[in-house]
Amino acid sequence: MSSITPVAGGQRPAENDHRWLVLVIVAVAQLMVVLDATVVNIALPSAQHALGFPNSDRQWVVTAYALAFGSLLLVGGRLGDMFSRKRVFITGLAGFALASALGGAATSFGMLVAARTLQGAFGAILAPAALGTLVSTFRDPRERGRAFGVFGSVAAGGGAVGLILGGVLTQYFSWRWCLYVNLFFAAIAVIGALAYMRSNRPERRPRMDWAGAVLASAGLFLIVFGFSRAETAGWTAAMTIGSLAGGVILLAGFAFAESRVSHPLLPLRVVLDRARGGSYLSVGLTGIAVFGVFLFLTYYLQQVKGYSPVTSGLAFLPMIACILLSSNTSSIVLLPRVGPRALIVTGMLLGGGGMTYLTQLTVTSSYAADIVAMGLGFGMIFSPAINTATAGVARQDSGVASALVNTMQQVGGSIGTAALSTVALTATASYLAAHHAGPLAPATAAVHGYTVAFTVSAVLFGVGALAAVLLLPSRRRLEELRNPALAGGAASATSPSLTDSLSADDRIRTSDPR
Repeated sequence: MSSITPVAGGQRPAENDHRWLVLVIVAVAQLMVVLDATVVNIALPSAQHALGFPNSDRQWVVTAYALAFGSLLLVGGRLGDMFSRKRVFITGLAGFALASALGGAATSFGMLVAARTLQGAFGAILAPAALGTLVSTFRDPRERGRAFGVFGSVAAGGGAVGLILGGVLTQYFSWRWCLYVNLFFAAIAVIGALAYMRSNRPERRPRMDWAGAVLASAGLFLIVFGFSRAETAGWTAAMTIGSLAGGVILLAGFAFAESRVSHPLLPLRVVLDRARGGSYLSVGLTGIAVFGVFLFLTYYLQQVKGYSPVTSGLAFLPMIACILLSSNTSSIVLLPRVGPRALIVTGMLLGGGGMTYLTQLTVTSSYAADIVAMGLGFGMIFSPAINTATAGVARQDSGVASALVNTMQQVGGSIGTAALSTVALTATASYLAAHHAGPLAPATAAVHGYTVAFTVSAVLFGVGALAAVLLLPSRRRLEELRNPALAGGAASATSPSLTDSLSADDRIRTSDPR
């Protein structure tokens, strides 16, 4: 018999009777992973002062995490498909906690960077296992909408939460607690996983595509490293160009190899479906643009406006509240009614409009009210996109499909942080060269750099809106992805073209006589 049970008519209830507790556990784990990308940013000046490393090295505290996380996510996702997802989830939690403890106890720059690298590696195991658990636990469309509303809120708002938490811990305790705090998150999630998550080992264990794993990991590593290198060495440096070119070549080789092997690391059927491909692209473009908002607004509030770390973090609260409201409303109420295309296009336009407003920022500007609009927009993008990207995925592919969501978000965020920082620094230097006089010249130049970066982000949101119009599915298509049996019935009742539009894995599951 097939290991995939089709869902026809009414959706069967989730296999886990504690599915809402599982949602809480998964959300705690995801929050720990997401906020760790930003919580260290605010603590970095204090860590640098305590450990005595130069400005030229401080970027590696952030980059080491991003390199390990982004390059190993697809491998981590496949591990969840090969073994019991519960065990993979707990292993990721335990490893992330131990790496955090090592970083909190760091006595040298090298020890801190090594700990951040280990955090990224175990995060790459943990993040896809968390989302894969959510995908396999919630099958009913309405419950799935609620679950992904919560998960999308964490994915979109976790970075801002990290800024607030990092400010509080750094100002009132120590920068080390920005790492030690992960021990509490991990302990809660491990206890919950042991008590409420069920072990669901696959009937037939997929093989690991080692050639694909090497190509994908090395390619993603070089892409992230190249953009990170551009921030300090410039876009024309040989190392920057070589890393980016090498990464593109390796990823092209990876795509070619995956079409030739019998057990691919990333089955192309997962991404070649237009609905899922459009969702992955939406998450990636938004990640590039959004992480720049948190970074540059943090710099603006602390270095230009003179806010404390805590006050700077609290300034993001309206955005977090809007993300929570928009994420849950769009995923639970609006997605079943209007489909992902309308929601994500609207979210892109709101995000782009907010970025356009920020391009008018000056040294004397008051608190930016447009972050409310941006928060609403971000919530309307992430939850529907993550929901659509994992809709209709076969059990044996759910881990790697979930990993690809995290890959697009985290690699997009890493690229955005490095690339937009380079753009901002270049614009700042050019402005200072032309307007170097006056006591406010440095602050004015810095703000000019931020506004140029916001302009680039606005353009990215515009590209994202256009891509969403062309690629993302309607409400009916999303229903077909969620319920393959319905899609098969609709195809036979209307025209063969509808069947042709289904992805390969959907057709296999609807026609498999077993």
